[in-house]
Amino acid sequence: MTYFLGLDIGTTSTIGILVRLPDQVVDVVSCPVEFHAPHAGWAEEDPAQWWANVGRIVRAFIDKGIDPAEIGGIGVTGMLPAVVLLDDAGALIRRSIQQSDGRCGREVEAMRAEIDEDWFFRKAGNGINQQLVTAKLRWIEKHEPENFSRIATVFGSYDYINFRLTGRRIVEQNWALEAGFVDIGTHALSDALIALAHIDRAAVPDLVRPDAVIGAVSAQAARETGLAEGTPVTGGSADLIASALGAGLLERGDVLLKFGGSVDVLVATDEVAPDPRMYLDYHLVPGLMVPNGCMSTGGSGLNWFVKTFASGLEPEAARRGVSVHRLLDEMAAKTPPGADGLLALPYFLGEKTPIHDPDARGMFHGISLSHTLGHFWRAMLEAYGYAIRHHIEVLRDMGHNPLNYLVSDGGASSVVWMQIVSDIVGEPLQSLHGHPGSCLGAAWAAAMGTGAANDWRGVSVFVTKGAVTKPDEENSALYAEGYEAFRDLYARNFGGGS
Repeated sequence: MTYFLGLDIGTTSTIGILVRLPDQVVDVVSCPVEFHAPHAGWAEEDPAQWWANVGRIVRAFIDKGIDPAEIGGIGVTGMLPAVVLLDDAGALIRRSIQQSDGRCGREVEAMRAEIDEDWFFRKAGNGINQQLVTAKLRWIEKHEPENFSRIATVFGSYDYINFRLTGRRIVEQNWALEAGFVDIGTHALSDALIALAHIDRAAVPDLVRPDAVIGAVSAQAARETGLAEGTPVTGGSADLIASALGAGLLERGDVLLKFGGSVDVLVATDEVAPDPRMYLDYHLVPGLMVPNGCMSTGGSGLNWFVKTFASGLEPEAARRGVSVHRLLDEMAAKTPPGADGLLALPYFLGEKTPIHDPDARGMFHGISLSHTLGHFWRAMLEAYGYAIRHHIEVLRDMGHNPLNYLVSDGGASSVVWMQIVSDIVGEPLQSLHGHPGSCLGAAWAAAMGTGAANDWRGVSVFVTKGAVTKPDEENSALYAEGYEAFRDLYARNFGGGS
């Protein structure tokens, strides 16, 4: 029998899935990842921890009786565009700078003053914003010149794992596109765009498709992980795109709301129609594009709230055998829609789409002595719902027609949160059973790349549709007013209004 391994280098955890064709999920293993925020707006992680987690995941599969020699291919996905830097010897130069990092606001403004934004947008397909790898590299150049001078390779989270697996340095197409290095007209790396980052052209490796076989597990990687030497490895995929494939985002107008460490909003289209308010990515299915938005936080913001304000619930959660998040959901369910006037902004690391404001910050507005922990939790859930509605409005303004709403990843298991989002957006939300997230899409890309599978849509056999959450009309009317207050709160405090 032949297995396929999918690895997801996520913001809050590293996840591995083992699937067996045609339709069996054999097992899923997860290892936590430590998040570093040494200063306000910073977001860093240690790529060495990601690699160590890969070994833990593989050994967990082996301990359950899996023969690594029977793994027919490996696909890696991850958040993007994280910035991972190597020196000439292949050693890490510093911790990664994550996609949600908001430290480079001044560099973004300097780029806008220096570069013709219309030219950049037409060439790169994405606007000048804090997500760009170019802006982060310019920050390193200014603040960490010794590190900058050592840069021999710059690539992403899953590119780094592919390097550790095979020894080959490559960049996958969506990392390079969101980094700001791809000419959207030619779909190739652009010397002119890379030059804006002030790095040597050779520091950006060759561009590959997600299903391209880039090499095989090396002898050293086999020793460090337990994998079989010679196992094929494919190019990898952006986590949101891999997740979208597994969720069934396959037709024009399909929408995926992805509730992971950040909240993503994606729509499928066959048109290349960039807009500076949103990001643009390639679909795994050739010929399709995925305009999308990605918030700086989501699950990571909720986890911060739990750690900071709700750790006192841990004994009760342990006694009942549930999570603290579940207890807070129960409190929020008993709290009226609108949280009795308590309104939150979820911009805890600045915000990416659609406002692109690294200086935005999280807020609670309207606090009174009558508000409880349940009010604050509900206000947090509603804040992300309002932000999703903002994204949907922008997608419609871009000419897209969002029709079928799918929800995935860990946050989608919260019945309370999904009802809130459905009420705010005013649309039914289709839940999914058996969708483990981005790792499934990565495993399928490996199956496609090695020839074991021949239809991208075949991944749908692993996921079934579950319950549909329908909007409550009365709540939707109330949330329409709350949404306007949400937009106004940001505009009054930060002067924006995208």
